[in-house]
Amino acid sequence: IQKLNGEPGANRYIISNSEDIFAVLNVYGLFKFCGWKDDEISMDIIPLFETIKGLSNAREVMDRLYKLPIYTRHLKRRNQKQTIMLGFSDGTKDGGYLKANWEIFNAKERLSQVSAENGIKVIFFDGRGGPPARGGGKTNRFYAAQGKNIANNEIQLTIQGQTVTSMYGTIEQFMHNCEQLITAGISNDIFDDEKNKFSFEERALMNELANISYQKYEALKQHPKFVPYLEKMSTLKYYGKANIGSRPAKRGNKKQLTLSDLRAISFVGSWSQLKQNVPGYFGIGTAIRELKNQGRIEEVKQLFENQAFFKTLILNSMMSLTKTFFPLTAYMKDNPEFGEFWEILHTEYQLSKELMFEITGYSELMQEEPLSKTSVEFREKMVLPLLTIQQYALQKIAANDKQRATYEKMVMRSLYGNINASRNSA
Repeated sequence: IQKLNGEPGANRYIISNSEDIFAVLNVYGLFKFCGWKDDEISMDIIPLFETIKGLSNAREVMDRLYKLPIYTRHLKRRNQKQTIMLGFSDGTKDGGYLKANWEIFNAKERLSQVSAENGIKVIFFDGRGGPPARGGGKTNRFYAAQGKNIANNEIQLTIQGQTVTSMYGTIEQFMHNCEQLITAGISNDIFDDEKNKFSFEERALMNELANISYQKYEALKQHPKFVPYLEKMSTLKYYGKANIGSRPAKRGNKKQLTLSDLRAISFVGSWSQLKQNVPGYFGIGTAIRELKNQGRIEEVKQLFENQAFFKTLILNSMMSLTKTFFPLTAYMKDNPEFGEFWEILHTEYQLSKELMFEITGYSELMQEEPLSKTSVEFREKMVLPLLTIQQYALQKIAANDKQRATYEKMVMRSLYGNINASRNSA
């Protein structure tokens, strides 16, 4: 490819699920095994830290790499630049919304520091999904809230395939969205905003909220009905049958499905089709309630008022709540196998909404974003009828209706329609 198109045609090798130095070194060794000499490797090797463990270990991993003579020489040939990818989608699937985003923020600060200490210019490539449940949300607000402790050399991020056209399909849209990225990037250099700086006390509070939220989300993942619920009550298995994704619905071919097998796209999409959007808020309500029970709700209110990053996370989570509609699946509360599990989800949804109202002072979701809220409401008019048909068909399939093949086709057709109508709907 490089011979035909030049080095920019293919000059990056990204390693998913990086958790140690060997993720990078194995790729370097692969080039050597294939006959490349050290000074011929015209490729940036990019670790992708995406699990909570990977994000926590990222600083130590990169520090060891930076200090290895063979990799030091490689970076020197690559102009002292190191691109690091951070996986928002799988991070959110692994740790829940609040914990994942806070870990990514901390990882960026630590990686910025260790890169500077080693004389390396670090560039972050963010694997952000479109919706908050996949680590996305308002891009401008996210980057503008990162502060001066995070390297701001470039903004690189993934754009989901189904939103490329909607965001960059015309000259006007392209200009507007590029302007949003550029202004977010330069605002941190121009403005010395106190709302982008965390005090020691604010960091401690963020850690508390993130950890309590994570414990609640982790308990949900460990619930014996978690994976069976997705398998039997959602459209999860239909993602694998639909040839519409860039990757399969799950990893491997094991008969017994586990959470680690699931791709973020199908995982988040299944919650979206249920209109439950669990990865976009689950655990936040419990975390805020814990602080409230300790008599510390004012601390959380102040954090929302004074910290742009926390406010960004809450507003993005509110977007997920706006796109949630539990009446669609209310029949499940009477299901003998999954009724209790449905109630767990519904209770956390109500709690999260109630306590987000309390810390923000809002009386309705997305109160500060009327244009975006109108856009969501407009699309919901298309989405809900499709999903009502889908739920009806899923119930018929579960009852082993003799027209099963027809109902499965209805599920598939509504799956296609909803993905197109709501784009990144969680």
